[in-house]
Amino acid sequence: MTNQADTTELFKESLKKHGLKATPQRLAVHRAMHKMGHASADMVKKEIDTEGQVKITVASVYNILSNLSDLGIYGRRMSSTSKMYFDVNTKRHAHLYDSTNDCFKDIMDEELMNLIEARLSKKKFPGYKVDNIDIQVIARPSTRRRKS
Repeated sequence: MTNQADTTELFKESLKKHGLKATPQRLAVHRAMHKMGHASADMVKKEIDTEGQVKITVASVYNILSNLSDLGIYGRRMSSTSKMYFDVNTKRHAHLYDSTNDCFKDIMDEELMNLIEARLSKKKFPGYKVDNIDIQVIARPSTRRRKS
């Protein structure tokens, strides 16, 4: 697993590549996102407040997350409650959305992604060009307990 220092250096390099400075606010947002994986601006703000090193508004957090998402440094997810979530994982993957707890989990399944992309690449959508395939499985925690 990549440690925080490594991801911070990669993050700083990404910012520099896009002509952005590694401000204390951007670094605080990145630390929080790296810790949580998927989060809304409110969640990131709460985590930054817990850390206690940087003062920032929710609006500033949202603007930073949106900007980083627009640059491809983070991804975006919309929950079923119409809340915008951001995703630190920009590798090709699907998502499991827990509709009970309003949270996302990554599904890292290269074979599944290849099968879906191969199938959809044979389909025609008149008047449209497919830019991206975004897979989200909506689920809720099972009430059944597994036997040990």
